[in-house]
Amino acid sequence: MTEGFTFVFLALAAAWAGAMGYSLLVVQPKAARFFRDDDQLEDFLLVMAHGNRWKVAPLIVGLLVTATLAKIYYVLPLYLVAAGIFAHVSWRHWPKRVFALPAEREGFRRALRVQAWAMTVLAGGAFLTALAATSGLF
Repeated sequence: MTEGFTFVFLALAAAWAGAMGYSLLVVQPKAARFFRDDDQLEDFLLVMAHGNRWKVAPLIVGLLVTATLAKIYYVLPLYLVAAGIFAHVSWRHWPKRVFALPAEREGFRRALRVQAWAMTVLAGGAFLTALAATSGLF
């Protein structure tokens, strides 16, 4: 039974870390190069972000539940910190950013990159740690 929860946990963990990495390393840099007009770039980024919190929030809950059921307790602090950053980004950062003046946008983009990298490192580190531990590597 624990193996099934471990499998689900690892799949969810890989999905979150992979999606964050793809966004940071591929989508955002290409969007910044494609859109020459700052208003169009901001509109595109808002469209891309719209509704994501309602996909990621259940994924985080699934990670916390399956990690607990699989007895992978050591990753819980990493995911709780990442969840805290996610909550801040979703319910504080983006609402302020939507109403930001054009001169404030780059500061919001920079702050989001820092927070997104933090979530990616936490989620990726937790995934790799759990994968190594459940594979018997340590």
